[in-house]
Amino acid sequence: MNKTIRHASVFALLLVLALLVRATWVQFHESKALADDKHNRRKAIEQYAAPLGDIIVGGEAITGSERTTGGDLAYKRTYKNGDLYAPVTGYSSQVYGATQLEGIYQDLLDGTDNRLKNPLDTLTRKRADPGDVVTTIDPAVQKAGYKALGDTKGAAVAVDPKTGKILGMVSTPSYDPSRISGATDSKAWRELTTDKEKPMVNRAMRQPLPPGSTFKLVVAAAALEDGLYDSVDATTSSPNPYTLPGTRTVLKNENRSAPCENADIRTALQYSCNNVFAKMAVDLGQDKVKAMAEKMGFNADKLDVPVRAAKSVYPSGMDKAQTALSGIGQFDVTATPLQMSMVSAAIANGGVLAKPHMVSQISDSDGNILEKYDDGDSQRVMDESTAEGLQSAMRTVVEKGTGTNARISGAVVGGKTGTAQHGENNSKTPYAWFTSYAKGSDGKEVAVAVMIESSSAARDEVSGNGLAAPIAKAMMAAALKG
Repeated sequence: MNKTIRHASVFALLLVLALLVRATWVQFHESKALADDKHNRRKAIEQYAAPLGDIIVGGEAITGSERTTGGDLAYKRTYKNGDLYAPVTGYSSQVYGATQLEGIYQDLLDGTDNRLKNPLDTLTRKRADPGDVVTTIDPAVQKAGYKALGDTKGAAVAVDPKTGKILGMVSTPSYDPSRISGATDSKAWRELTTDKEKPMVNRAMRQPLPPGSTFKLVVAAAALEDGLYDSVDATTSSPNPYTLPGTRTVLKNENRSAPCENADIRTALQYSCNNVFAKMAVDLGQDKVKAMAEKMGFNADKLDVPVRAAKSVYPSGMDKAQTALSGIGQFDVTATPLQMSMVSAAIANGGVLAKPHMVSQISDSDGNILEKYDDGDSQRVMDESTAEGLQSAMRTVVEKGTGTNARISGAVVGGKTGTAQHGENNSKTPYAWFTSYAKGSDGKEVAVAVMIESSSAARDEVSGNGLAAPIAKAMMAAALKG
């Protein structure tokens, strides 16, 4: 054979082999990526070719599907009480994808989850009937929180302390996901995504802010666990006024006449004494406070309920003055309402923290359970005696302290208020917080945290008791009644 022809033949053979390798790679390794590509129109057509499965609250579907009148996408997602449940469901859009439960369980809800297929479906590649997602949300608690929040910008979370079940997750202002579920909703999408009030942000678990004095519960727990003080009624070493270490800055108390000098933990929580908990954080040292905070969920990179929550942060590398400020929930401490509900839940549950979750099970179209989610993994974060002492001190806050607006007739209620500075030199309206627990005579329990980012109240009227406690009361009462 001619040498030139032989070289050409070898080159042609190599090209054929390269094409075969590439074809094999595309077929077996890139097929899923191509199928899932957001620009692949065939995927959207398949996904919306039939009604989607539903997200269930209180035994009833809060989602649905509606036949479209034009285009190649046969169905679009609909929502019942969309504004109320948006922080739970997220959205499923023909154009903009899916978020939260809609996104996490997308394959189940559109029928492409392999667990939905029978052997014949697997062979024929037929799309199975979609499944459903059953949540832990109590509609009465959800409605109570949404109504109580009203026109304020804020969020609230209610949790069963024993099981970790999320009973309510509310964020305001909210939005109706039905507005952006179709193929021609670009105007509504622009309005929502450019709205300065950010209605699509789930403030309950995705917007950590300074927790203010509600964080004093964490510092108190650290002090009791460390043995710095042996009970909530032991006298502390807390000068008033207290000067931040290494500075000339005097830390003031909101109530100038409160008995805060050397106050015990119960009294310090009752009057929310800044000097006590700032000094306590310094005496403990940031590492011990951080260790307790992390037991309760702070600094966790992955807190999935199953939607991933933003990280709540207790910082490191602080000097003593900064450590003092961290003791009153300021400096660089941040928390979500979900996180602060976990703090109250752990205290209410005798020092045991059950991991929060808002999905109880997923099922196929016939109601057969595909996966059941057990109550949250439990972890002891403090001794039972520590928790009992803090429960008692929190009851004092509600009975005769700064949290009286959370009282519920016939129930045992404990809480802690918080007002967190906002803006340079506290130039903006503070955030108002309240974290609490309630126990009914029939054994029912609930923990609630509320954060008010802004409201129509005058600056000097912003307080955890005035703004946040009534919302917590409404949600706790609904949970105990249900």
